[in-house]
Amino acid sequence: MIYKLQRKFILISGISLVVVFGIIFAVICVMNVSSTTREMDRLTDVIASHDGTFPRPDAQRPTPEEREQRVSFGLGRGAPLNREAPFTTRYFTVWFESGEIIEADLGSISSVTQEEAYGYAEKAVAKGEERGWLSGFRYKLFHTENGQAVVFVDGSMSLSVSYGVIASVGGVLFGSGLVILLLIVVFSRRAVTPAAESYEKQKQFITDANHELKTPLTLILTNLDIAESQVGKNEWLEDIRSEGKRMTQLVDQLVTLSRMDEEEQRLEYTDFSLSEAVSDTVFEFRHLAEKSGKRLDVKLESGIEYTGNEEAVRKLLSILMDNAVKYCDEGGEICVSFGQKRHPVLKVENSYQDSGAVELDRLFDRFYRADKARTYMGGFGIGLSIAKAIAVKHNSEISAYRKGEDRIGFKVVFKKS
Repeated sequence: MIYKLQRKFILISGISLVVVFGIIFAVICVMNVSSTTREMDRLTDVIASHDGTFPRPDAQRPTPEEREQRVSFGLGRGAPLNREAPFTTRYFTVWFESGEIIEADLGSISSVTQEEAYGYAEKAVAKGEERGWLSGFRYKLFHTENGQAVVFVDGSMSLSVSYGVIASVGGVLFGSGLVILLLIVVFSRRAVTPAAESYEKQKQFITDANHELKTPLTLILTNLDIAESQVGKNEWLEDIRSEGKRMTQLVDQLVTLSRMDEEEQRLEYTDFSLSEAVSDTVFEFRHLAEKSGKRLDVKLESGIEYTGNEEAVRKLLSILMDNAVKYCDEGGEICVSFGQKRHPVLKVENSYQDSGAVELDRLFDRFYRADKARTYMGGFGIGLSIAKAIAVKHNSEISAYRKGEDRIGFKVVFKKS
């Protein structure tokens, strides 16, 4: 049990770690690339506002007009660009007139030929977008007095820096994640030990209670036989016998459920006819249903084989049928359908007027009873827990559902064990 809890703890912690670090990494990537794009857009805006050339302010004594111009172009106080930007920015501009290329300025870049510049310009115009990226260049389309132009700013260096930062952050997050995951693995056993010990104590308590209760219950039932032989049968002795048998049944069910929960408990699997198992179980409860005035509608598909523990599967089927007969409304209907889809599927439904008050997600909890008053109906609220344990042992699925306002059902999907 402790190993099962440990694996779940590691799995949940690992998934949480991946999700958190993944979100952090994605945010850093978006912010980094967005910052680079905004920086390139500022440069293209400045160049486009000067008809495709970078303004080169006088570095000695700028006039008031030039100072105002630098601030508005992003070259002054509080802006991301500095006064060296006109000399360090690598860019080129291509002008169009009537849709034809008429000129290209390659004076601020040496790695691009005139033919390449024309090719970039044609691709940018063909895209039909004002801004974009082309082979590491950030471009902007703008209108001039004589037509249209497109300016390209080399952003390969900025992109390389951004990608380097992203790679470094990714490496740090990945390494940190591995270290944290290793620590989780190392300390996970200590974290789940209290829960595992509590669970083991619970199982030990059930086992001890079984041994301690079996003997006195057996003595009580035996002494009842002796008392009946001397004083004859009467109402009080019958009540004692009934409750004694009921207690014995409860102890047996608790032991069965405890054994089912044991991770090392392995069931012996064989090939058997699941159709016959369902048919036999339904037939066993047919008389009981009819005797209590409840209609039984059965639709079974024959010839369906299954690999599993036949005794346990029949136990599961009996629990569902017993539950349906027990909780079906007076004069109500029980519907059983069984067929093969991707996997064999069994559905057991019964009419139940108070279905709206049933907490479906709790039906498989131990000792849960739909009726809050816990009126006596011969059950303990533990049968469905055993059914779920059997389904889990067979790698199958069992679920409860509500159909309409007055019908409740159970569905079992028998998967490969």
